[in-house]
Amino acid sequence: MNFFIVEIKAKYTDLEWLEAHLRERGARFIGKDKQEDTYFHVPTGRLKWRSGQVENSLIHYYRKDQPHAKVSEVEMVRVNHDSELKSMLTHALGVKVRVVKERQIFFVDNVKVHLDVVEELGTFVEIEAIDSDGTLGKEFLENQCQSLKEEFKITDDLLIDRSYSDLLLDKNA
Repeated sequence: MNFFIVEIKAKYTDLEWLEAHLRERGARFIGKDKQEDTYFHVPTGRLKWRSGQVENSLIHYYRKDQPHAKVSEVEMVRVNHDSELKSMLTHALGVKVRVVKERQIFFVDNVKVHLDVVEELGTFVEIEAIDSDGTLGKEFLENQCQSLKEEFKITDDLLIDRSYSDLLLDKNA
C-alpha cells in the first residue's frame, strides 16, 4: 500500500486531557498498542518493522526533518508479528535503533492521532493526516494538521522536527 501523509509531532504532557477531549469530540478509538519499532540501516529514507497488538507492518518512508507539518511518502506492508522476515532483515541490514512505546490510536475522519508514551523520551502526540488514494492533496492535509494543532493547544515550541528513532539515537550518542 502506497500513500502520503502530513504529520505533526509534539511533546505533550497532558495526555489524559487530550484523550478525554478526543473521546468527547467523538473521535474513533482504535485501541491501545504496546509497539516496538525496529529501524534498519538503509541507504535512503527510513525502514522500520512495527510489532504490536493492533498494528504490525513493515514501513518504508521518506520525510524531511522539520518542526512544522512534514510530508511523508509511505510504503507499507502488513506483516505477521512473528514473521521470519524480520530476522532476515535484521541479519541483512542490521538494526539501527529500537523504539518502544505505549500508543493510544484515534481517528478524526482521515486523521490518525497517536497519544504516545515513548521509553526513554517521554510523552508525545502525533497528528497524521492521511491521503490514502491521492484525492485530498497536501494543502488540505496541512490545514487538517494545523486545525488539530490549534484545537489540541500545541504551541510551536513543543513541535518535534525528527522521528523518535533520531531522538533516541541523539540521546544515546
